Amino acid sequence: MSEHGSPRHQRAQARRDPTEWHGQRIITETDLGAVFQEDDADRRRRVSRRRILHGFVLVLLVGLVTAAVYVAVGIARGDISTGAPEAAPEPTSTCPAGPFDYQDPSAITVNVYNSTSIDGLAGTAAEQLRGRAFAVREIANRPVGPTGMTAIIVSGEAGRANAFTLQRTIPESIYVADEREDRTVDVILGSGYAGVVPPERMDVTPAGLSCAPEEASTPTPAPAAP
Repeated sequence: MSEHGSPRHQRAQARRDPTEWHGQRIITETDLGAVFQEDDADRRRRVSRRRILHGFVLVLLVGLVTAAVYVAVGIARGDISTGAPEAAPEPTSTCPAGPFDYQDPSAITVNVYNSTSIDGLAGTAAEQLRGRAFAVREIANRPVGPTGMTAIIVSGEAGRANAFTLQRTIPESIYVADEREDRTVDVILGSGYAGVVPPERMDVTPAGLSCAPEEASTPTPAPAAP
């Protein structure tokens, strides 16, 4: 065995090596500096990442606040709509409101129709209307949808005041408009017809026409026979 490889020679070298003591590695200032340098680098990287994250959050918050202020100002000035539904308009009735004046019955031409299976109902009503001075022109049958109604009063726009006069004469009758241009009025009798109002109970106060309720189906008279 050579002298350089002998245990005695190795122990001599270990004694001369300041980083070893009795075969154990001694941590030197250089080793500690390398470790702390690595720790400092990690700490700087973590600090840098936190700063970037904080900066991003700050920019985001500033953007959100700016957008909120812009929207609030736009809504206040009316430049931005919130899209809230507008209030639905109140439903308007198609029934003529008038008021209409009571007319002279002798100036009103009336056609009387029977929509029921009651024989002679139109003739009876025609006689009653003539007794009130109405000018009855035609008496006939004319079917309609509802069967239990009292009477339907039909006229064009020009005959609305005449229709109002007939409604005051026949209680519980309902008004239906058509496209005629003259002032004539049709009276279509139902099974509920019980006669005209007695003269002493006539109400001639101006008012509107009485139509079928909006939610109810409006009776549609069949066209009169030519």
